[in-house]
This record gives sequence, structure tokens and C-alpha cells, in this order.
Amino acid sequence: MKNKIDEILRQVDEFKTDSLEQVEELRIKYLSKKGIIPSLFSDFKDVAAEERKEIGMALNELKNKAQDRINLLKEELQSLSAGQDKKIPDLSMPADFTSLGSRHPLSIVRRQIIDIFARIGFTVSEGPEIENDWHNFSALNFPEEHPARDMQDTFFVDDSASGTEKIALRTHTSSVQVRVMENSKPPIRSVSPGRVFRNEAISARAHCIFHQVEGLYVDHNVSFADLKQTLYYFVQEFFGKDTKVRFRPSYFPFTEPSAEMDVTCMICGGAGCKICKNSGWVEILGCGMVDPQVLENCHIDSNEYTGFAFGMGIERITMLKFQIDDLRLFFENDMRFLKQFEAAH
Repeated sequence: MKNKIDEILRQVDEFKTDSLEQVEELRIKYLSKKGIIPSLFSDFKDVAAEERKEIGMALNELKNKAQDRINLLKEELQSLSAGQDKKIPDLSMPADFTSLGSRHPLSIVRRQIIDIFARIGFTVSEGPEIENDWHNFSALNFPEEHPARDMQDTFFVDDSASGTEKIALRTHTSSVQVRVMENSKPPIRSVSPGRVFRNEAISARAHCIFHQVEGLYVDHNVSFADLKQTLYYFVQEFFGKDTKVRFRPSYFPFTEPSAEMDVTCMICGGAGCKICKNSGWVEILGCGMVDPQVLENCHIDSNEYTGFAFGMGIERITMLKFQIDDLRLFFENDMRFLKQFEAAH
């Protein structure tokens, strides 16, 4: 019987097949109830007593090897079949490029403005869009009769919890500058970007929602010359070295003296268009020396410190930068318009 077991063991080691059907046939032939190996176990009762231990161990080894061999063949053929079923991609087909989004042009310009001022030491300050009367008006020297306090110019919020104090959507980010001065000690060098709201008719040049970046510098011996040089630096960095600039006297309640700064209209090249009102110049920001009373309102000694402030509309800057002639395009979410700025990051 030992010779018979050795012969079957040799056959098991030589098992070869190329189909799962043949593997099943081998299992039935050798391991089923009426198969070759179970029949050997049936004949085990006729083995002499002195040989039973050796023959029994040989039979068990044969059964285990046959089972392991059949399982291995089955796994190999199943793995090969699964690999053949996978669809091989056609490498000659053109790639399916996923369309990537891009930053909004206002976000692009906002970041560029902040980066330019960051190079000369300005940090970023932000504040709430819903403001109280003190931070939005009173601390900035707006008198009670000032037209900016009228409902025709400002969106007021009905807040019964505030008592007699008026609550409004902020009309400028100068309110953030007040908060910075209240909570910081000079030297202060900060820019305040953000969204602001004014009750204005929507047109190619104006909107009831727009964005500003306002700057503030307070320290010992700050002068109007410092203000002008700071703004010259910004214009040359943002628009180019050849950009022409002019200052015009103006009035703001929170600065004295005050000015408005114009640059050459880049949409018409100075020839005249609806954006520059046919003047060839576009006003991009207001500026001036911080009024001493504003410093005192914010608990800063005006006898020891001086400062300058400026504010610009991001929409107008963006229109000049990219030669856009209608401010309303920024708010319409027209993909044909927005896709033009994919490479302008």
C-alpha cells in the first residue's frame, strides 16, 4: 500500500490544468467520497498493525497535499480570469481633462493689493460687516446732519436690542480702522479689505455692494509726503512704472487735509470714455492725514502721534487692471466672463 500512496503522491505533484473545469474533475477523481484517496482510507483497515502508524501518516499527508494542490490551481486560474476580464484602456484616446475653477477677478486684485502693501510693512485687519453708529460714523467725525447717515445713502438694520443706537451695514472699512486704533498702540500700519454697502443705483460705474481696501499708518512724525510716497509706490507696483498720477484737494470728515488721487484711464488710454466720464482720468482712491479728533476718539494722543489714511474701491481698480467697462459683470457669475481670468492668478 505504501507504494500505491507514493505513486498517487507523485501524480498529485504533477497536477497541471488550464481550466477550472479540469480542476473540479481532479477534485472529484481524487478527493470525492468515491475518489481514489478516500478509497485508500477504506482499505486502511486491512493494513498490518505494525504498519498502521506509518501508512496512516502517509495517507494524511497525501490527502492534505492533494487538497492544497487543487486549492492552489483553483486560485491561480481565478486570478488569471479576473485579470483578463478587466477592460484595458485605449491609450491612444485623447485625455479627458477636468476643467479647473479659477479665482474671481476681485479676489485676484484684492490679493495683489494686499501683497504690495505687505512688502512695506502693512498687516491685514478685518472687522464686522454690520456696524454700530460709533464705529461707522461718530468716531470718524460724521456730524448728525451728514447725508451719509440718511436712509437714502445707508442700509440701516432694525435692531430693537440696540436701544437708540443705529445699526447699519457698514458703508466703508474705515470702521475697521477705528477698531484697530481702539485696540492697538502706535505704531500702527494696517490695511483693511472687505465688502461694504451703500444705497446707490446700480449702473456700469456703481453698485449697492462693492469692496474696499483701506489703509492706515499712525506713528511719530507721519507726514503728507509719507502718504504720497506710499501711494506712488502702490500705483507703480500695481499699474506699472509709467502710470501718471495726480492729486486733487477734497474733503472727508475723518482726514484733514484730504485729497483724491487719479490715474490715467487705462481703458481709453486717456482719450475719454464712459468710465472716466471723457476726462481721461479715473479717481481710484481718497486719502488724507487722520484728523486729530479721530485719533482722540480712539484714545491716541494727537499731540504725540500723526497718521494718514487712504481707501480704494477694488472694483474700480480691477476694471482698470483688466480693462473692464461695466462693473455689473463682477456680480453676474457669467462663466464666459470669469473664464477669462484663469491665467491671472
